Amino acid sequence: MTIETRSTARLPYDVSVLGLGTWQLGSDWGHLEPSTAMSILQASADAGVTVFDTADVYGDGRSEQLIGEFLNGGDQQVAVFTKLGRRAEQLPENYVLSNFRQWIDRSRTNLGVETLDLVQLHCPPTPVFESQEVFDALDTLVAEKRIAAYGVSVETCAQALTAIGRPGVASVQIIFNAFRQKPLEQVLPAAAQAGVAIIARVPLASGLLTGRFDRSTTFAADDHRQYNRHGEAFDVGETFAGVPYGQGVDAAARFKAIAELVGLQPAQLALRWIIDQPAVTTVIPGASSVRQAEANAAAAGLPALPDDVHAAIRALYDEQIRPLVHDKW
Repeated sequence: MTIETRSTARLPYDVSVLGLGTWQLGSDWGHLEPSTAMSILQASADAGVTVFDTADVYGDGRSEQLIGEFLNGGDQQVAVFTKLGRRAEQLPENYVLSNFRQWIDRSRTNLGVETLDLVQLHCPPTPVFESQEVFDALDTLVAEKRIAAYGVSVETCAQALTAIGRPGVASVQIIFNAFRQKPLEQVLPAAAQAGVAIIARVPLASGLLTGRFDRSTTFAADDHRQYNRHGEAFDVGETFAGVPYGQGVDAAARFKAIAELVGLQPAQLALRWIIDQPAVTTVIPGASSVRQAEANAAAAGLPALPDDVHAAIRALYDEQIRPLVHDKW
Protein backbone atom coordinates (compact mmCIF):
# COMPACT_ATOMS: atom_id res chain seq x y z
CA MET A 1 0.00 0.00 0.00
CA THR A 2 1.20 3.53 -0.77
CA ILE A 3 0.36 6.48 1.45
CA GLU A 4 0.64 10.08 0.28
CA THR A 5 3.91 11.69 1.30
CA ARG A 6 4.50 15.32 2.16
CA SER A 7 7.65 17.39 2.36
CA THR A 8 8.70 20.71 3.85
CA ALA A 9 11.69 22.94 3.31
CA ARG A 10 13.30 22.33 6.70
CA LEU A 11 12.66 18.62 7.28
CA PRO A 12 15.22 16.49 5.41
CA TYR A 13 12.73 13.67 4.79
CA ASP A 14 9.59 13.13 2.80
CA VAL A 15 7.21 11.38 5.19
CA SER A 16 3.92 9.56 4.91
CA VAL A 17 1.02 11.84 5.74
CA LEU A 18 -0.01 9.24 8.30
CA GLY A 19 2.60 7.95 10.71
CA LEU A 20 2.57 5.83 13.85
CA GLY A 21 2.71 7.21 17.37
CA THR A 22 4.35 4.72 19.73
CA TRP A 23 3.62 5.95 23.25
CA GLN A 24 1.57 2.82 23.74
CA LEU A 25 4.58 0.59 22.98
CA GLY A 26 6.07 1.79 26.25
CA SER A 27 3.11 0.18 28.07
CA ASP A 28 1.96 3.56 29.34
CA TRP A 29 -1.59 2.81 28.16
CA GLY A 30 -1.72 -0.60 29.80
CA HIS A 31 0.63 -3.50 29.14
CA LEU A 32 1.45 -4.40 25.54
CA GLU A 33 3.29 -7.62 24.76
CA PRO A 34 6.52 -7.23 22.73
CA SER A 35 5.18 -9.61 20.09
CA THR A 36 2.10 -7.42 19.68
CA ALA A 37 4.29 -4.33 19.42
CA MET A 38 6.33 -5.95 16.66
CA SER A 39 3.20 -6.92 14.79
CA ILE A 40 1.90 -3.34 14.99
CA LEU A 41 5.17 -1.95 13.67
CA GLN A 42 5.22 -4.46 10.83
CA ALA A 43 1.59 -3.85 9.89
CA SER A 44 2.20 -0.11 9.83
CA ALA A 45 5.28 -0.42 7.63
CA ASP A 46 3.47 -2.85 5.32
CA ALA A 47 0.64 -0.32 4.99
CA GLY A 48 3.03 2.38 3.78
CA VAL A 49 3.78 4.25 7.01
CA THR A 50 7.26 5.76 6.80
CA VAL A 51 7.52 7.57 10.13
CA PHE A 52 7.45 6.25 13.68
CA ASP A 53 7.25 8.82 16.49
CA THR A 54 8.61 7.85 19.89
CA ALA A 55 10.36 9.32 22.96
CA ASP A 56 13.04 8.31 25.41
CA VAL A 57 10.49 8.50 28.23
CA TYR A 58 7.97 6.07 26.71
CA GLY A 59 8.38 3.10 28.99
CA ASP A 60 11.74 4.66 30.01
CA GLY A 61 13.19 3.62 26.67
CA ARG A 62 11.08 0.52 25.98
CA SER A 63 9.38 2.07 22.96
CA GLU A 64 12.69 3.10 21.39
CA GLN A 65 14.19 -0.32 22.07
CA LEU A 66 11.31 -2.14 20.42
CA ILE A 67 11.51 0.12 17.36
CA GLY A 68 15.26 -0.41 17.21
CA GLU A 69 14.81 -4.17 17.35
CA PHE A 70 12.23 -4.01 14.60
CA LEU A 71 14.27 -1.80 12.28
CA ASN A 72 17.45 -3.77 12.81
CA GLY A 73 15.64 -6.96 11.88
CA GLY A 74 14.95 -6.02 8.28
CA ASP A 75 15.20 -3.53 5.45
CA GLN A 76 12.56 -1.05 6.60
CA GLN A 77 12.52 2.45 5.09
CA VAL A 78 11.17 4.27 8.14
CA ALA A 79 12.28 7.54 9.71
CA VAL A 80 12.21 7.55 13.50
CA PHE A 81 11.34 10.79 15.27
CA THR A 82 12.20 10.67 18.97
CA LYS A 83 12.06 13.18 21.83
CA LEU A 84 14.16 14.09 24.82
CA GLY A 85 14.02 16.02 28.06
CA ARG A 86 11.18 14.49 30.06
CA ARG A 87 13.35 12.02 31.96
CA ALA A 88 14.94 14.93 33.84
CA GLU A 89 13.40 17.41 36.23
CA GLN A 90 11.61 20.03 34.19
CA LEU A 91 13.95 22.96 34.84
CA PRO A 92 15.28 25.22 32.08
CA GLU A 93 18.83 24.83 33.38
CA ASN A 94 18.73 21.10 32.54
CA TYR A 95 18.45 21.86 28.81
CA VAL A 96 22.18 22.13 28.09
CA LEU A 97 24.55 20.54 25.58
CA SER A 98 26.12 18.05 28.01
CA ASN A 99 22.72 16.65 28.97
CA PHE A 100 21.59 16.62 25.35
CA ARG A 101 24.61 14.53 24.39
CA GLN A 102 23.92 12.07 27.19
CA TRP A 103 20.21 11.75 26.41
CA ILE A 104 20.77 11.48 22.68
CA ASP A 105 23.48 8.86 23.04
CA ARG A 106 21.07 6.77 25.12
CA SER A 107 18.45 7.03 22.36
CA ARG A 108 21.05 6.14 19.71
CA THR A 109 21.84 3.01 21.68
CA ASN A 110 18.16 2.16 22.18
CA LEU A 111 17.44 2.56 18.47
CA GLY A 112 20.71 1.03 17.27
CA VAL A 113 21.66 3.95 15.00
CA GLU A 114 24.58 6.35 14.65
CA THR A 115 22.47 9.36 13.73
CA LEU A 116 18.96 10.07 14.94
CA ASP A 117 16.62 11.12 12.13
CA LEU A 118 14.84 13.80 14.17
CA VAL A 119 15.09 14.77 17.83
CA GLN A 120 12.38 16.89 19.40
CA LEU A 121 12.49 18.77 22.66
CA HIS A 122 9.70 17.04 24.58
CA CYS A 123 7.33 19.78 25.77
CA PRO A 124 9.99 21.65 27.76
CA PRO A 125 9.33 24.61 30.07
CA THR A 126 8.42 27.79 28.19
CA PRO A 127 11.76 29.59 28.89
CA VAL A 128 13.56 26.86 26.93
CA PHE A 129 11.94 28.05 23.70
CA GLU A 130 13.39 31.51 24.29
CA SER A 131 16.98 30.38 24.98
CA GLN A 132 19.52 30.91 22.19
CA GLU A 133 21.93 28.59 24.00
CA VAL A 134 19.48 25.69 23.71
CA PHE A 135 19.21 26.03 19.95
CA ASP A 136 22.95 26.59 19.58
CA ALA A 137 23.43 23.27 21.38
CA LEU A 138 21.03 21.54 19.01
CA ASP A 139 22.92 23.01 16.04
CA THR A 140 26.11 21.57 17.54
CA LEU A 141 24.52 18.12 17.71
CA VAL A 142 23.63 18.35 14.02
CA ALA A 143 27.22 19.31 13.23
CA GLU A 144 28.43 16.33 15.28
CA LYS A 145 26.12 14.07 13.23
CA ARG A 146 24.46 12.76 16.36
CA ILE A 147 21.19 14.03 14.90
CA ALA A 148 20.12 14.85 11.36
CA ALA A 149 17.55 17.47 12.35
CA TYR A 150 15.70 18.81 15.36
CA GLY A 151 12.27 20.06 16.26
CA VAL A 152 10.07 20.72 19.24
CA SER A 153 7.00 19.19 20.79
CA VAL A 154 4.81 21.85 22.37
CA GLU A 155 1.81 22.25 24.62
CA THR A 156 0.68 25.70 23.49
CA CYS A 157 0.25 27.62 20.27
CA ALA A 158 2.42 30.41 21.68
CA GLN A 159 5.31 27.98 22.17
CA ALA A 160 4.82 26.70 18.62
CA LEU A 161 5.00 30.20 17.15
CA THR A 162 8.18 30.97 19.09
CA ALA A 163 9.77 27.77 17.81
CA ILE A 164 8.76 28.39 14.20
CA GLY A 165 10.69 31.66 14.41
CA ARG A 166 13.91 29.74 15.08
CA PRO A 167 15.68 29.12 11.74
CA GLY A 168 17.00 25.69 12.67
CA VAL A 169 13.71 24.20 13.83
CA ALA A 170 12.60 21.58 11.31
CA SER A 171 9.35 20.50 12.93
CA VAL A 172 6.71 21.36 15.49
CA GLN A 173 4.68 18.61 17.07
CA ILE A 174 1.39 19.86 18.49
CA ILE A 175 -1.95 18.51 19.69
CA PHE A 176 -4.29 19.04 16.78
CA ASN A 177 -7.60 17.31 16.20
CA ALA A 178 -11.30 18.03 15.74
CA PHE A 179 -11.50 18.85 19.47
CA ARG A 180 -8.35 21.06 19.46
CA GLN A 181 -8.66 23.40 16.48
CA LYS A 182 -6.81 26.49 17.70
CA PRO A 183 -3.62 25.67 15.69
CA LEU A 184 -5.61 26.44 12.53
CA GLU A 185 -5.61 30.13 13.39
CA GLN A 186 -1.90 31.00 13.45
CA VAL A 187 0.34 27.97 13.92
CA LEU A 188 -0.41 26.07 10.71
CA PRO A 189 -0.20 29.17 8.47
CA ALA A 190 3.09 30.25 10.10
CA ALA A 191 4.59 26.77 9.73
CA ALA A 192 3.59 26.58 6.08
CA GLN A 193 5.17 29.95 5.36
CA ALA A 194 8.40 29.03 7.16
CA GLY A 195 8.68 25.51 5.71
CA VAL A 196 8.38 23.88 9.13
CA ALA A 197 6.84 20.42 9.35
CA ILE A 198 3.72 20.03 11.48
CA ILE A 199 3.38 16.72 13.31
CA ALA A 200 -0.17 16.36 14.61
CA ARG A 201 -0.37 14.35 17.80
CA VAL A 202 -3.30 13.13 19.94
CA PRO A 203 -5.37 13.01 16.73
CA LEU A 204 -8.14 10.90 18.27
CA ALA A 205 -8.24 12.83 21.57
CA SER A 206 -6.99 9.77 23.49
CA GLY A 207 -9.72 7.68 21.89
CA LEU A 208 -12.64 10.04 22.51
CA LEU A 209 -13.05 10.62 18.79
CA THR A 210 -13.45 6.90 18.11
CA GLY A 211 -16.92 7.11 19.66
CA ARG A 212 -16.31 3.93 21.65
CA PHE A 213 -16.52 5.44 25.14
CA ASP A 214 -19.44 6.42 27.31
CA ARG A 215 -19.65 7.95 30.76
CA SER A 216 -19.35 4.52 32.40
CA THR A 217 -16.18 3.45 30.53
CA THR A 218 -13.31 2.63 32.87
CA PHE A 219 -9.58 2.54 32.19
CA ALA A 220 -6.75 0.58 33.80
CA ALA A 221 -4.88 2.18 36.68
CA ASP A 222 -1.69 2.34 34.56
CA ASP A 223 -3.50 4.06 31.65
CA HIS A 224 -2.94 7.83 31.53
CA ARG A 225 -6.64 8.23 30.69
CA GLN A 226 -7.19 7.19 34.29
CA TYR A 227 -4.20 8.54 36.20
CA ASN A 228 -3.84 11.88 34.36
CA ARG A 229 -7.46 12.78 33.78
CA HIS A 230 -7.07 15.97 35.80
CA GLY A 231 -3.41 16.62 35.00
CA GLU A 232 -2.00 14.73 37.97
CA ALA A 233 1.11 13.47 36.12
CA PHE A 234 1.63 15.88 33.19
CA ASP A 235 -0.23 18.51 31.20
CA VAL A 236 -3.93 17.65 31.22
CA GLY A 237 -4.13 18.65 27.57
CA GLU A 238 -2.36 15.39 26.69
CA THR A 239 -5.31 13.35 28.00
CA PHE A 240 -8.56 13.56 26.02
CA ALA A 241 -7.04 16.71 24.43
CA GLY A 242 -7.89 18.52 27.67
CA VAL A 243 -11.64 18.11 27.23
CA PRO A 244 -13.42 17.11 30.47
CA TYR A 245 -14.36 13.48 30.04
CA GLY A 246 -18.14 13.65 30.38
CA GLN A 247 -18.52 16.62 28.06
CA GLY A 248 -16.09 14.99 25.66
CA VAL A 249 -18.20 11.85 25.50
CA ASP A 250 -21.27 13.94 24.68
CA ALA A 251 -19.45 15.80 21.90
CA ALA A 252 -18.01 12.55 20.59
CA ALA A 253 -21.53 11.18 20.16
CA ARG A 254 -22.33 14.12 17.90
CA PHE A 255 -19.06 13.56 16.02
CA LYS A 256 -19.98 9.90 15.54
CA ALA A 257 -23.32 10.95 14.06
CA ILE A 258 -21.49 13.12 11.51
CA ALA A 259 -19.30 10.15 10.60
CA GLU A 260 -22.32 7.90 10.13
CA LEU A 261 -23.92 10.41 7.76
CA VAL A 262 -20.95 10.12 5.40
CA GLY A 263 -20.43 6.38 5.86
CA LEU A 264 -17.18 6.55 7.83
CA GLN A 265 -16.00 5.22 11.15
CA PRO A 266 -15.43 8.07 13.64
CA ALA A 267 -11.68 7.42 13.78
CA GLN A 268 -11.48 7.56 9.98
CA LEU A 269 -13.32 10.87 9.97
CA ALA A 270 -11.04 12.26 12.69
CA LEU A 271 -7.87 11.31 10.84
CA ARG A 272 -9.10 12.40 7.42
CA TRP A 273 -10.13 15.78 8.87
CA ILE A 274 -6.54 16.36 9.96
CA ILE A 275 -5.03 15.12 6.70
CA ASP A 276 -7.28 17.55 4.82
CA GLN A 277 -5.28 20.40 6.36
CA PRO A 278 -2.47 20.97 3.82
CA ALA A 279 -0.09 22.45 6.40
CA VAL A 280 -0.07 19.17 8.35
CA THR A 281 2.94 17.10 7.33
CA THR A 282 2.08 13.92 9.20
CA VAL A 283 -0.45 12.79 11.78
CA ILE A 284 0.64 10.16 14.29
CA PRO A 285 -2.17 8.08 15.78
CA GLY A 286 -1.18 5.27 18.08
CA ALA A 287 -2.36 1.70 17.70
CA SER A 288 -2.64 -1.10 20.26
CA SER A 289 -3.50 -3.79 17.71
CA VAL A 290 -2.75 -4.70 14.13
CA ARG A 291 -6.36 -4.01 13.23
CA GLN A 292 -6.11 -0.45 14.54
CA ALA A 293 -2.82 0.14 12.73
CA GLU A 294 -4.28 -1.02 9.43
CA ALA A 295 -7.47 0.99 9.88
CA ASN A 296 -5.49 4.13 10.70
CA ALA A 297 -3.35 3.74 7.60
CA ALA A 298 -6.42 3.19 5.45
CA ALA A 299 -7.77 6.59 6.47
CA ALA A 300 -4.96 8.21 4.49
CA GLY A 301 -6.40 6.71 1.32
CA LEU A 302 -9.88 8.18 1.79
CA PRO A 303 -11.01 11.09 -0.41
CA ALA A 304 -10.99 14.60 1.02
CA LEU A 305 -14.05 15.41 3.09
CA PRO A 306 -16.82 17.56 1.55
CA ASP A 307 -17.08 21.18 2.64
CA ASP A 308 -20.33 20.56 4.49
CA VAL A 309 -18.66 17.91 6.65
CA HIS A 310 -15.86 20.32 7.54
CA ALA A 311 -18.53 22.90 8.40
CA ALA A 312 -20.38 20.44 10.63
CA ILE A 313 -17.19 19.59 12.51
CA ARG A 314 -16.39 23.26 12.95
CA ALA A 315 -19.90 23.93 14.29
CA LEU A 316 -19.55 21.07 16.78
CA TYR A 317 -16.25 22.51 17.97
CA ASP A 318 -17.56 26.05 18.27
CA GLU A 319 -20.67 25.05 20.16
CA GLN A 320 -19.44 22.28 22.49
CA ILE A 321 -15.64 22.26 22.67
CA ARG A 322 -14.28 25.76 22.09
CA PRO A 323 -15.40 27.14 25.49
CA LEU A 324 -13.65 24.24 27.24
CA VAL A 325 -10.20 24.27 25.60
CA HIS A 326 -9.60 27.04 23.09
CA ASP A 327 -8.05 29.65 25.36
CA LYS A 328 -6.03 27.21 27.48
CA TRP A 329 -3.45 26.11 24.94
